[in-house]
Amino acid sequence: MMLEALSPLPASLNLGLVLLSVLTSGVSAAAGIGGGTLLIMAMAQVMPATALIPVHGMVQLGSNGGRAVMTWRHLDRGLLVAFLPGVVLGALVAAWLLVRLPAGVLELCIAAFVLYSCWGPGWPQRLLGRGGTLLAGALTTFLSSLVGATGPLVAAFVKQHFTERLPRVATFAACMTFQHLTKAFVFGVAGFVFRDWFGLMLAMVAAGVVGTWLGLRLLHRLSDQRFDTLFKWMLTLLALRLIWLGAQRLGGA
Repeated sequence: MMLEALSPLPASLNLGLVLLSVLTSGVSAAAGIGGGTLLIMAMAQVMPATALIPVHGMVQLGSNGGRAVMTWRHLDRGLLVAFLPGVVLGALVAAWLLVRLPAGVLELCIAAFVLYSCWGPGWPQRLLGRGGTLLAGALTTFLSSLVGATGPLVAAFVKQHFTERLPRVATFAACMTFQHLTKAFVFGVAGFVFRDWFGLMLAMVAAGVVGTWLGLRLLHRLSDQRFDTLFKWMLTLLALRLIWLGAQRLGGA
């Protein structure tokens, strides 16, 4: 009875999503990236399209917020402060212009950006300054309201700033926390009723805190070199999935 009250979904699906939140939060904490994308892929199979991005955004807000709190000592506050004005700008544009770009194009562009960040010669230093960071915050926040999981895009940007695993995980989590926070504003303006899904979101956030704690225990056992390799390949796999998805959508357009 309690599981049925969490959301409009059947009790078994509510339970499955709560358990999945433990797993995906653990993946993000240990590998630095990937859990949010895995979660939205699973949620897309069982949730109405109108609820998918806003509910996923609120769950990821809790997951990333918990990870940021648990790793706050390693947070690069300067980078976060430069990123935040862009988040506000991107959210305002998204609320004003809540549209979708041509199917497939967005996914292919994000994939190209991520792959270049992982395997390319590196970015010009001026793109990593305050202006470039503000632009990254604005662009990724706007895109997150269109496709939901732009974690790989933000992670590829944050990756350019750090070689050590803990500052990378902490700063990425903090950036994503504020980015997902804007979705409450964007989809509230668009008229989405969060109340119907509040129980499920709360249960998944609580489960995500448990998963984050377990994942961070594993992270502390990894060396920076092993973490960097794992992080790079996780990003590459996510980019390859975006290429497949983008090509599929372009072919069906």
